[in-house]
Amino acid sequence: MSGASPSPEALIAHVPGLRRYARLLVGDVHRADDLVQDTLERACGTLERSPDASGLRVWLLSVMHTRFVDHVRTRRALDLAAPLDDALEATLAARPDATRDAQIRIDLARGLMRLPLAHREVLLLVCVADCAYDEAASILGLPVGTVMSRLSRARAQLRIEMDEPPGAAPRLRRVK
Repeated sequence: MSGASPSPEALIAHVPGLRRYARLLVGDVHRADDLVQDTLERACGTLERSPDASGLRVWLLSVMHTRFVDHVRTRRALDLAAPLDDALEATLAARPDATRDAQIRIDLARGLMRLPLAHREVLLLVCVADCAYDEAASILGLPVGTVMSRLSRARAQLRIEMDEPPGAAPRLRRVK
């Protein structure tokens, strides 16, 4: 941690990445924006303990993770995943020109929400927030090996989710 606090511009530069991570983490635009705001409020209140600009992103993601866990504990739920916006899906279905990309995004969001929270957090930190394994481990307070293991399981489960048509029963696999 450095003695010089980051500038407001340095914090603002990280808002798009925080919003992207939060939206995928909680599955709801409004709750994600609330989480980002809560994160920034907490970060501004503790700027004197913040790192210099090179470590600011990881520190902000750590603050966000802590705030998210606090929200989960407060609501006494293991997974706060909200259903996708049905209006968006209805709009896409009603348009004959709805693209395959839009459907893939919906399927991907559904698949992410079906992942256990611990796996989803790791996957989003590494694949969306572009954190290195050691950064994700630091943010989540886990050993690097646990991060790698959860990431592998999350990717495997997401592959299964994306291969199955919506509403289909999970395929049984023979394990030897």
